[in-house]
Amino acid sequence: MQGRTRIKGYFRLLPMAIFAVAALIGSATQIAGTPAMATERPVTPEKNPPGDIPDTQVFITYASPLGFSLKVPEGWARTDHPDGAGFSDKYNAVDVTVTSAPRAPTATSIASHEAADLVQGGRAVRIAAIRQVMLRSGPALLIVYTSNSGPNPVTNRQLRLERHRYLIYRGGKLATLDLSAPLGADNADQWKLISDSFQWR
Repeated sequence: MQGRTRIKGYFRLLPMAIFAVAALIGSATQIAGTPAMATERPVTPEKNPPGDIPDTQVFITYASPLGFSLKVPEGWARTDHPDGAGFSDKYNAVDVTVTSAPRAPTATSIASHEAADLVQGGRAVRIAAIRQVMLRSGPALLIVYTSNSGPNPVTNRQLRLERHRYLIYRGGKLATLDLSAPLGADNADQWKLISDSFQWR
């Protein structure tokens, strides 16, 4: 009952947070980047971008020693990090990290810090939305944004990417789940499957 009360209170504050976030997003997109990034402009999205995850894609469960699990596409290359893991296939990527956090983030704190850092340090980042969502594991915050990819090491080609960043908190731990794919790729169902599959263990 106490947990339900906290969640209800969380949703009750959401309208005020949304109002504050709207103002903060507008200012965050004006933040100048580092000298290397400030001159980078958004690349033009492709008409038929690569990157659709097939409807027939098989997903497997990845269980991390850091105390979480989630479903990832079978066959994607995996890279392990001290704070998480990444899975990739061409320009598609799933990355998840876990850090310590004294308290759960709010929409306002995310707009002021996390989103602002993305704009400042990313590649032509444009924030589209910051909102609260409900995953199967519980409430989370979602940053929807676009950015340029890094240059291809062979062709120097860049793509415009669509990106979703989920911030999932529990008991002093904050999981950051990043999903990215070429802008225009149709991965809505697959991204929902991945984000909904996240579970603390």
